[in-house]
Amino acid sequence: MIEDLISTGKSSLQVCEVVKNAGAEILGVVSIFNYGFPQADEAFKLAGIPYRSLSNYQVLIKLAQEKGYITDAALKSLLKWRENPAEWHG
Repeated sequence: MIEDLISTGKSSLQVCEVVKNAGAEILGVVSIFNYGFPQADEAFKLAGIPYRSLSNYQVLIKLAQEKGYITDAALKSLLKWRENPAEWHG
């Protein structure tokens, strides 16, 4: 399977289930980007489906910081968001 984005993995794994039920074998999931949330790691582990991403949130933030695209204050806010996006209030 190929995905654009993996956050929690829920939607990707739902699609994998549909494809499996149609008779296909899922070898794994590849995405362009992921947020690196532990929920995704756990969900894919429980499903027994490996996944890889071309890039992730940590790489994006590091590059943005190196290039001067974000301030130190913005960096703190972005890292705080990553800890708990559901309850983040920037």
